Amino acid sequence: MLEQLAVSATEDEAREARAAMWDVLTGYRLSQMARVAAELSLPEHCADGPISAQWLAELESTDPIATARFLRACASVGLVEYVDGARFAATPLLQTLHRAAPESLRGFALSLTAAGHWRPWGQLLEAVRTGASQASATLGDSLFDYYAKQPKEAAAFTEGLLGMTAVAGAAAAKAIDTASVEVAVDVGGASGDLLHNLMRVNPKLRGIVFDLPHVGPDALTAAERQGLSDRVRVETGDFFEGVPAGADLYLLRYILHDWDDGQCVEILRNCRQALAPDGRVLVLEMILGEIGQEPPAVPSQDLNMLVMTGGRERSIAQFDELFGAAGLCRTSATATGSPMSVIEAVAV
Repeated sequence: MLEQLAVSATEDEAREARAAMWDVLTGYRLSQMARVAAELSLPEHCADGPISAQWLAELESTDPIATARFLRACASVGLVEYVDGARFAATPLLQTLHRAAPESLRGFALSLTAAGHWRPWGQLLEAVRTGASQASATLGDSLFDYYAKQPKEAAAFTEGLLGMTAVAGAAAAKAIDTASVEVAVDVGGASGDLLHNLMRVNPKLRGIVFDLPHVGPDALTAAERQGLSDRVRVETGDFFEGVPAGADLYLLRYILHDWDDGQCVEILRNCRQALAPDGRVLVLEMILGEIGQEPPAVPSQDLNMLVMTGGRERSIAQFDELFGAAGLCRTSATATGSPMSVIEAVAV
């Protein structure tokens, strides 16, 4: 009897494992469904109540039958709910993709499922075999050069970063002391949203968003939208060549993980050389912990960096090595309540 129970339990475990693996193998279907839901503005169309497939097809110029099949599939995974035998209503899951949702994931639904990420990830095996990013091999350019030529996709990715920084940036702003800071530089700051968070905490703080030329207009627009254009200016350039000099605080949000160790040292050294006396460099990044004891998002993002950029997520000891090589010394590492930590360093 006990032997039969043991066999039965093993069979149940195997059945559950096969079902779980099926979900893993078909995960790409879910991400593409989320992309199409965002492209068709499904969350917005459902905002005022349930809609029919026919109505959505007319609004978005899609095939009515295919649209009905798509919505049925969305209902099966919880993106929408089928109601009154004819229409589909939004669920909390779908609402995360709404343009106006706090911490919206719409930008990532459009960008992480598009060619810029989709194609390189299709070559994960080659990345693991060679240890090299697959962006140039599949896109013809590095990811950032590709985005410079694909403004729509780049804008969606920046929109996704806004949603992510809404979570991590607000928490980081509370953890960063800017009481003695007059000017902060958001290095590679994109739209400057981390800087904006700090400015809301410290109304006397002035800032510079520093990024590539094609990013500049978006940064200006974002500052105007936040009512901060009188305190924010935008400078463009290449942080491998230098950064604006004389600021009290240099912010590196999700920057170092994009690059290999040598490139990170170049960026940090340029910040070190530009620092005002008693200035600080603050890095906002994930920190690798003990294997199996860290949030799954951290090693997953580390693999993403391998595929997409040739960069990596790092342990605190690895950050210390980078700081030391750049003439900096870490003074603290503070968890933010999100997967991100604030790591502070000063000149040696």
